[in-house]
Amino acid sequence: MNKLGIFVNFWEKKWGIDYRYYIDKVQKLGYDILEFQAQPLLEMTNEECRAIKKYADERGIKLSYSLGLNPKYDISNPVKEVRAGGIEYLSNIVRKIAVMEGELFSGVTYAGWGIPSYFVDEAEKEALYCRSVESMKEVMKVAEKEGVTVCCEAVNRFESPLVNTAAEAIRYADLVDSKNIGIHLDTYHMNIEENNIGDAIRLVGKRLRHFHTGENNRNVPGRGHLDWDEIFKALKDIDYKNDIVSEPFLMMGDEVGYDIRVWRPILENPTEERLDQEARFLLEFTKGMMKKYEM
Repeated sequence: MNKLGIFVNFWEKKWGIDYRYYIDKVQKLGYDILEFQAQPLLEMTNEECRAIKKYADERGIKLSYSLGLNPKYDISNPVKEVRAGGIEYLSNIVRKIAVMEGELFSGVTYAGWGIPSYFVDEAEKEALYCRSVESMKEVMKVAEKEGVTVCCEAVNRFESPLVNTAAEAIRYADLVDSKNIGIHLDTYHMNIEENNIGDAIRLVGKRLRHFHTGENNRNVPGRGHLDWDEIFKALKDIDYKNDIVSEPFLMMGDEVGYDIRVWRPILENPTEERLDQEARFLLEFTKGMMKKYEM
């Protein structure tokens, strides 16, 4: 059975978190996985990383790691020195995840998160793509050594010009050509970019290593208009056995609200108690869909 998780910034408005508090929270709510941004790991000692991993293990919680790459570490950048810094940055994150015995690193790893300040035509996009691929091949040397899979997440046009669709993610992974490159899909992004979400999932097939769920407006799955029957039937069709992590963003304000562009509260009066209630609804909804499609 697939392990089910939730992204910690469902509750938190800052990217840095109290890991132990949220490990306890998701364990009590019944989740299997806590996912969070990977970059704060670089500010922690290896001893602290291992202590957090031990704390999670003792509570039966798996840790999962994601990233929206800071543009100053953009591995697709035309400036060689910027790319070199990005390769080292991503490699160091991979090493930290390995310290925590992590298996997978996902998100916008292949370029600076956000839209560049210049026009991107087909020729420029291809140049970005090629520079990113060559840089990622260097990161893969570390990932292969450390036993960490690095995923390429297809995201919407407002978060990257580089990989927006399942087909583009497949091409990227093919060009990187490593046993440790994976593909990561997210229903929120697919709702914007794909002609058919089910077809996109089936196109990736067995290469799908990580899967995010979120509604059309980043609400909790089951609260919007996405066709979850289509989505879970496609996951069943490809015999998807990997993790399913939900990534709703409901609160405006502070770092997360700004970076995710939440300009209104998706959940009115989002107290911790109400957020916990929505997290329980989300878990039961997901379990119900999995049961329906015998996953």
